[in-house]
Amino acid sequence: MSRPRDQETQPSTSTAQHPRAVAKAFPDKTALIMADSGGSITYAEMVRRSDQAANLFASLGVAEGDTIAFLMENHLRYPEVCWAAKNSGLHYVCVSTHLNAADVAYILENSGAKLLVISAAMLKAMQAQGSTFDPATTMIVDAHISPFLDYEALLQLQPAAPLDRIRGGSMLYSSGTTGRPKAVRTPLADVPPDEPPLRQKFLVGAFGFSPEMILMNAGPFYHAAPLRKMMSTHRLGGTVVGFQKFDPQFMLDSIARYRATHGFFVPTMFIRMLRLPEVQRRAADVSTMRYAIHGAAPCPPSVKEAMIAWWGPVIYEIYGGTEGMGHTLISPTEWLSHKGSVGKPPAGCTLKIFDDAGNECPPNQPGLIYLGNGRPFSYHGDAEKTAAIFRPDGLATFGDVGYLDEDGYLYLTDRHAHMIISGGVNIYPQEAEHILLDHPAIADVAVIGVPDPDFGEQVKAVVELKKPADASAALGEDILAFCRDRLSPIKCPRSVDFIDALPRNDLGKLNKRAVRAPYWAEHATLIG
Repeated sequence: MSRPRDQETQPSTSTAQHPRAVAKAFPDKTALIMADSGGSITYAEMVRRSDQAANLFASLGVAEGDTIAFLMENHLRYPEVCWAAKNSGLHYVCVSTHLNAADVAYILENSGAKLLVISAAMLKAMQAQGSTFDPATTMIVDAHISPFLDYEALLQLQPAAPLDRIRGGSMLYSSGTTGRPKAVRTPLADVPPDEPPLRQKFLVGAFGFSPEMILMNAGPFYHAAPLRKMMSTHRLGGTVVGFQKFDPQFMLDSIARYRATHGFFVPTMFIRMLRLPEVQRRAADVSTMRYAIHGAAPCPPSVKEAMIAWWGPVIYEIYGGTEGMGHTLISPTEWLSHKGSVGKPPAGCTLKIFDDAGNECPPNQPGLIYLGNGRPFSYHGDAEKTAAIFRPDGLATFGDVGYLDEDGYLYLTDRHAHMIISGGVNIYPQEAEHILLDHPAIADVAVIGVPDPDFGEQVKAVVELKKPADASAALGEDILAFCRDRLSPIKCPRSVDFIDALPRNDLGKLNKRAVRAPYWAEHATLIG
């Protein structure tokens, strides 16, 4: 298949606000292609199967307002079960495939999921870690494995008729890199499933989402950004191209093959594409790309500048979080005149910076970033954690630190939890990390605080090299000098350790707790 079917005939954005409308007008339109395997599903098939799945969940006692959980790799069945939950008035939990068995068990218990839909591959992976599942409430989506429920066999017994229920919503958990995963839960709106959430209008206006779009969905479907962009694409009648894993050359080939117009990426994907040999980068045809959106992790300015030089003015950024209480965005043109910024909030969203005393910060003074858009949410089952992120005025924080310039553009400094306190001085390591990523020998880097008897913490760089065999004391000294030549010495590492690979998840987020843990093993806490 060289391109999605029926790409020339599209539903109207004025009528298509749900896959059901697309399936009625253009039943053979491709909804999802899995680029790795070539497998695909049409809108007619996806809607029929999602209606059958909704009836199947109901037949198993999952009522409106209940919670259901999905644990699958990027899978052809993923959107249909999400739409089944959306059409059934359910909270649906998309569980990360990279969590260990203990965290998965915690999520299933914490969420109160009445049913787990799991792939055969993930069942095998969890059982290998000692997990056990209740056969009466565990459904295998792509195999018959006794004694568990067989999704496909039971699906075929159900009618393909929509339920008369309100619109369901995702209940997504954090990655758990700083402790137990926590669930973001929003109250279900008393509206029908074909009424889109507010983000639909935003994505149309900010990033040109339309029936004509072909979205490269490079990240894991369980994550908020890829999931919500996939669902929004399906409301309009566009085509989503999914991937089992990210490969830089395969991504470039797929952009050309499917004539992609949109894509969602994370900075590590940009870095890997930029590191391809020049002859391969020059041969890539990305001329159809209109919006290459990135987010989920900070992007080094040098990386973004290189991507704009290569792909043209199509690199857009969005800063936000699973909580959805606000975001900023920035176009490539804006970014070139405000390099390093993550943009401004859209209309209807408030952004303010506060210091530790609760005073609003003036321009160029870093503080804790607070956002608000009136969207209610809570951390499920944790009133204390919910209250801790809110101010009395209703603004809330992701825990990130940054500042506003005189024009109101936001710049991220770091996460508050990553702050290093050395000799009473607050040091945010992101700036040093971005500089060190430009060192020709470095593939990846984490700057952390390690114990120091005099200063409490000392700044250290933990480095993953492009060529591990090059590790040496001399290279370590060169890396330190490289940073000091470009940044105030107090912000620079004083030592370098080399590591085979840094722990990053599929969305490029670094698990700094895991990096820091060995250095603090002899201490009671992970602070100086």
